Amino acid sequence: MKLVFLGTSGAQPTQERSLSCICLVTDNEILMFDAGEGAQISYLKSGLGWNKKMKIFVTHLHGDHCIGILGLLQTMTMQNRTEPIEIYGPDGIEDFITNNIKVLNFGLSFPVQISLVKEGEIVNEKKYSIQSCEAQHGIPAFSYVFQEKEKPGEFFPEKAKELGIPEGNLWHELQNGNEIKIDEKIISPEQVTGKKRKGKKIGISGDTRPTKKLESFFQNCDYLSFDSTFSYELKEKAIATNHSTAKEAAELAKNANVSNLILTHFSARYKDEKILLNETKEIHDSTITANDLLEIEIS
Repeated sequence: MKLVFLGTSGAQPTQERSLSCICLVTDNEILMFDAGEGAQISYLKSGLGWNKKMKIFVTHLHGDHCIGILGLLQTMTMQNRTEPIEIYGPDGIEDFITNNIKVLNFGLSFPVQISLVKEGEIVNEKKYSIQSCEAQHGIPAFSYVFQEKEKPGEFFPEKAKELGIPEGNLWHELQNGNEIKIDEKIISPEQVTGKKRKGKKIGISGDTRPTKKLESFFQNCDYLSFDSTFSYELKEKAIATNHSTAKEAAELAKNANVSNLILTHFSARYKDEKILLNETKEIHDSTITANDLLEIEIS
């Protein structure tokens, strides 16, 4: 599993940074959070592939977070995509996508399912769930948490051999937490693995002010990507525009016991993000700044 940052600029692109887009790549699926203008270009550069299972989660309907969906869908059609895409977003997301597709008059080569986001659990798959929480951005906006479910513990080959399980696909099934049947006998993963491992928790803030509600929502995240549009000296501007400063992001991460903080969504005024990183150092000791095409492996 890995996080791939496709766009890290706020409001407007720069020569070095595209607009907001983050992908969480799992074993067999891509979870995309926002798709600002030109997202298909960054996606092409990433090499993630055009026909993989995908869900897109939109934090809010500002252009630098959602307009790229249109180009992405059209490019995927031109790449002969057949796999369905699920899109989740705030009120207005369905009108935005369906009306623009109609006006632009391009057909799709694959089904698109659009779902309205409310607070709480919005996706519940076998290996993970997605939760949403209201953000503070002046318009309907949401932050998201990916919660990986418990994973099977260490696999013990000697126990599998004792039970007469031949090496190969059956071992693989047990390692993935699935029951198997051999000689009319059901064998559970617990019989050949150690204690289950806690799943990873990954937070995506989107654009927002830091709030106590979000602090609770992101509690104990292993990784948190958070709005860091401004330096602390521009806190009043951050308040006026419903964004956060890098220092505020670090304070929230510290209070929420976040293990790793990733700053993103930088104002184009900053040519060197070290200005933002420096104001977090004494607050949260595991903080980095995101750059376009940054990949973070999550084990």
